[in-house]
Amino acid sequence: MGNLFCCIQVDQSTVAIKETFGKFEDVLEPGCHFLPWCLGQQVAGHLSLRLQQLDVRCETKTKDNVFVNVVASIQYRALANKANDAFYKLSNTRSQIQAYVFDVIRASVPKLLLDDVFEQKNEIAKAVEEELEKAMSAYGFEIVQTLIVDIEPDEHVKRAMNEINAAARMRLAANEKAEAEKILQIKRAEGEAEAKYLSGLGIARQRQAIVDGLRDSVLGFSVNVPGTTAKDVMDMVLVTQYFDTMKEIGASSKSSAVFIPHGPGAVRDVATQIRDGLLQGSFAEQS
Repeated sequence: MGNLFCCIQVDQSTVAIKETFGKFEDVLEPGCHFLPWCLGQQVAGHLSLRLQQLDVRCETKTKDNVFVNVVASIQYRALANKANDAFYKLSNTRSQIQAYVFDVIRASVPKLLLDDVFEQKNEIAKAVEEELEKAMSAYGFEIVQTLIVDIEPDEHVKRAMNEINAAARMRLAANEKAEAEKILQIKRAEGEAEAKYLSGLGIARQRQAIVDGLRDSVLGFSVNVPGTTAKDVMDMVLVTQYFDTMKEIGASSKSSAVFIPHGPGAVRDVATQIRDGLLQGSFAEQS
């Protein structure tokens, strides 16, 4: 109906290319326009000014001979003030952009090692954007942004990279575990040394207390029973301790067979040995 009344409608974010007898005449903005077809005026086509996106997958090889698929996302749009160039100069805009992306990626990636490709993907995207901007501005298009959205090495290469990473992490874990065990052993040794030191102090204090008690007993008995000597009291105390020890050994349910010389002479020998040890200890304290 619009053509019958020589009126056309141009939608928002779109421009129309007006021709007169096949020659470009004007760019029609969104709205309603009068085009008398009888005067040879017509719309050659419409051009969208909306932002468009093109994903390009490019296979190339790195400097260390690893084949990778690089996926670049190109965001572009036609310029309203250059709509005639965008409409007439390019027949296939997407193919043209794809060709430039292939050219830049295949010129940049082969100069880098695989690890560097992942690290420098922003530099690659910038190089692609600069090249596209220079080329496509002449055709009435603006490159808004270029992104390297994915880098996919060969499946075997990815598996090898994961194994290398796993081995490195296992080696680090083993080192940390060994260091922890080393610290644990050091602390355990320090604890054992401290325990033995404290045990030695306890035994020394126990023996000192026994010596002090025996000495006090001997002195008290000598004072209360006139005519007895320290030797007599010590022999009696030692005999009493000897029989108490024999009683405890016999009463214990877990004691094994113990063979010791028993008789009047044995008591004398035990008394002599203990007395000599006590006298040596007393002499050392006086020194």
